[in-house]
Amino acid sequence: MTGFLSFAWLWVKAAHVIFVIFWMAGLFILPRYLVHHQESLGDAAQAKAWAEREAKLRRVILTPSLVIVWVLGIALAINLGLFEGGSGLGWLHAKLLLVLLLSGYHGWAVAYSKKLSAGQGSLSSKQLRLANEVPAIFVALIVILAVVRPF
Repeated sequence: MTGFLSFAWLWVKAAHVIFVIFWMAGLFILPRYLVHHQESLGDAAQAKAWAEREAKLRRVILTPSLVIVWVLGIALAINLGLFEGGSGLGWLHAKLLLVLLLSGYHGWAVAYSKKLSAGQGSLSSKQLRLANEVPAIFVALIVILAVVRPF
């Protein structure tokens, strides 16, 4: 790539992928924590332990990874000419939309975690297990867009 990142392009791209992996690891485990947390609401000690685990996961992995993924990803997108109106970047626009939606899912999961911490779970364990599949679907589509670049 010959954009503003020049020789740092591959390093920035590698760091982006590394933090995407961290973020996805957090998004794959948080809904599982939510299921256990929801099922433990009748036991105050267990519910508190799950709330602490979720808070630590958010603080140590999820939030920092999300921020770094977005910062590096936007730098890479700008380097590719996102704001120059060039052709052939339809895949990037679609990828950004999916990442935005996945970030919204992240926000929902964090908000539901905080809701559970207040003892106000409103979803069933089955619904939470289904919600756990959302990140896998999104990450598969995002990877296809980034690697295949179909449009």
